[in-house]
Amino acid sequence: MDDLAVIDDPAVAGVSLDPVRARLLAELVEPGSATTLASKLGLPRQKLNYHLRALEKHGLVELVEERRKGNCTERVLRASASAYVISPGVLAGVQPDPAVSPDGLSARWLLSLAARMLREVGELLIGARTARRKLATFAVDGEIRFASAAERAAFAEELSASVRSLVAKYHDETAPGGRTHRLLVAVHPKPTPGAER
Repeated sequence: MDDLAVIDDPAVAGVSLDPVRARLLAELVEPGSATTLASKLGLPRQKLNYHLRALEKHGLVELVEERRKGNCTERVLRASASAYVISPGVLAGVQPDPAVSPDGLSARWLLSLAARMLREVGELLIGARTARRKLATFAVDGEIRFASAAERAAFAEELSASVRSLVAKYHDETAPGGRTHRLLVAVHPKPTPGAER
């Protein structure tokens, strides 16, 4: 089982978004059968078998074992990953494009950049798994509480200057065998759980 799978096929995305199937994927982090899931979810076994077949057909669950029980064979399945992310590439014609209206202070542009990152890293991750190689990435995550909008603006300017300085120091356009990497730095308000939007 993979830790994370990136869904980049519209048909697979559609199958995974069904509420019953999404619940089955969550339950099948641990192996289970239609019989064991029926008692947990309070749904008929036949209905669950229908959904499980759809998930299996699209590679979202995999067969772990088959058990003979009298005249029946119980199929034990497991999710193919413990978590799934749907790539923005699934909506190829309407996915956000960061080249349109670049604006460092725009939430729309930030979402466009995040969508591009998700799509690109997802594609790289799928390729790395296929090639049985690791994907070299780096991320920093943190929180900062600003006392005022002025301090937030000063922080953004200082951070921008620091990043520009580091890029100028390490970027080498002519490096033989070098590989270009994408850098994204973002700051956004942290949502407050339970607060009205």
